[in-house]
Amino acid sequence: DTVVRAVGDDPRDLVVVAHSWGGFVAPLVCDRLPAKLLVLVTAMIPAPGEPPGEWWSNTGFSSGSMDDQIALFMHDVPKELAEEELAKGRPQADRPSAEPWPLAAWPDVPTRFLLCRDDRFFTPEFMRRVVRDRLGVTPDEIGGSHMVMLSRPKELADRLEAYLTA
Repeated sequence: DTVVRAVGDDPRDLVVVAHSWGGFVAPLVCDRLPAKLLVLVTAMIPAPGEPPGEWWSNTGFSSGSMDDQIALFMHDVPKELAEEELAKGRPQADRPSAEPWPLAAWPDVPTRFLLCRDDRFFTPEFMRRVVRDRLGVTPDEIGGSHMVMLSRPKELADRLEAYLTA
């Protein structure tokens, strides 16, 4: 609802970009608004009726220790910026993780997936399999960690721009 209100009455040329957990939210936006393109950046891909909390086991995800979040998510981000990002973090509510994803099918919108080759959280091997299994496509790839928008903002912006002109 928040995104739909923010877009307002003129959703022309709407491109929805989602990162990580945002993969559960972005398709809902595309189901309600006439998006031109959906871009998932190292994002979770839900299955119909799947609660986000079950995505981890359903996809076979396994992760090492979450103790060093900078090493796991932002190993290539400048230290000061990574620490600032961690300081801004907020706890997430548990309720959304338990609710089934409400769509019966993926929305009818062109979808691109961009995986990060240096992601230590959603590793490239894991994401290639999930993208193939859930979307039936081969993902595009970019260098960078899970937080590519902080480690390689120009490269990410260039890639997003290229999607629009393709």
